[in-house]
Amino acid sequence: MKFLFLDGISGVPLGRELTETFSELGVACAHFDCLRQTARPLYGIRSAYAKTRNRMADRDGFTFLPKLREQDLRQLIAREQPSHILVVGFIYKFFDPELLRRLADQAGAKLLLYDTDTCNLFRRRREFIFFIEQELPAYDHIFSCSQVTTRFFRDTRNLKASFLPFGAQPIEGIADEPSIDVLFVGSCDLRRIFLLEGIRDHVGIRGNRWRRNKPLMSAALWARVDDRPVWGAELHRLLGQAKIVLNITRADFYGAETGINLRIFEALAAGCFLLTDHCDELAILFKVGEEIETYRSAAELADKVRYYLAHPEERQQIALNGHAAFCKAHTWRQRATDMLASIAD
Repeated sequence: MKFLFLDGISGVPLGRELTETFSELGVACAHFDCLRQTARPLYGIRSAYAKTRNRMADRDGFTFLPKLREQDLRQLIAREQPSHILVVGFIYKFFDPELLRRLADQAGAKLLLYDTDTCNLFRRRREFIFFIEQELPAYDHIFSCSQVTTRFFRDTRNLKASFLPFGAQPIEGIADEPSIDVLFVGSCDLRRIFLLEGIRDHVGIRGNRWRRNKPLMSAALWARVDDRPVWGAELHRLLGQAKIVLNITRADFYGAETGINLRIFEALAAGCFLLTDHCDELAILFKVGEEIETYRSAAELADKVRYYLAHPEERQQIALNGHAAFCKAHTWRQRATDMLASIAD
């Protein structure tokens, strides 16, 4: 058995961490970072021309010239000779899904997807339809971070799909004296602004795309923003400084009644108290009120922030319970084990 990971979302560490975890389990692996490869010659000009030409032929369709060269994919698969090819996120922006399917068949490899981004496509109708019609059918098995999208793939598209929530690597040695009442890490959207305005006297914000939305924020909230992305060791240090780690699901995910994003597992991996917006999927994984806490409105968010800042013993006990639950059932090692078991069935 050998896994080739085609990582389409390497801006986050998910694909690399999964590769490391599979290796720790004794599975031979290779990791290919699609975002760091050399684009095909004159890609920008050729892409613009392809979009213009195809829009004239089908004004309502979506066309996207794959960014990377076909021969690079052919050579990669020939060199690695994988038994399984696992795409992380998506592949259509980098390679033609039909080409990948043909090359997988020629290599005798199973083609798998870890779907992380379907909900991000909901507002981009043409691109979303392209993704579900042109890419998803290429896969032998789809693993999705969302139970909602898993049901959609199975019930609407008749695809083989399994629910596989995100996980995280255990985060050790970040214990610190908390100096931030509420920490929110993430990019800006309107829903997040509205919710954060209600707790602006307590929150510290770190992430990107906040400056471009500055006109939508109060001066008091803007003063709490550090408009830079953060990952890795710096993120872990930030988590250790927070009394409350706040998760606010992006609007498209929240609208689909799903909200189990990567931040939830990172916070619990670090032993933090997590406060996140409620969705039914959470109750499948965690004991709400014992291992994590949730809110359903801006008013409830503000109330729970005030309550848990005033009751540190309760907050710390929930954090301990959440960390124990994470270590027992939600590490990447457990997710990789579950994926391998599903493939073997």
